[in-house]
Amino acid sequence: MSNRFYRLLFGIALLVSLYFDLHTVIYGLIALALFEAATNVRIPRVVSRLRTGNDGDPTEGSLGIAFKARCGFEAERGWRIAVALMLIASLLIYPKTLWFFPWFMGFAIMGAGVSGVCPVFLALKWAGLK
Repeated sequence: MSNRFYRLLFGIALLVSLYFDLHTVIYGLIALALFEAATNVRIPRVVSRLRTGNDGDPTEGSLGIAFKARCGFEAERGWRIAVALMLIASLLIYPKTLWFFPWFMGFAIMGAGVSGVCPVFLALKWAGLK
């Protein structure tokens, strides 16, 4: 499983749970993203190891750009933290004011899965994450 396919599934799950108002599923997605970020046990990596025996393509999602890593923290972990924190802020802290933000995130994450280009991931790579 690639990170691109994972983003597609994550975005679809977020949009479906928002449409049907399934808050427990949204909380589960937040918990999954935080768990993966904290432990670095990511679903795409585990599935790739089980299927092919390797971790997948390490340059996936970089658009062929050679980013300079300034720290050892992985951009995929940073992406999961950023997604979880933005969902927490928009759904738990300011639900009346930022009601549109989870919808925007769902469509953006799904679009990143379809196109393979995630602006948040690229920004984290540009900021110096590995």
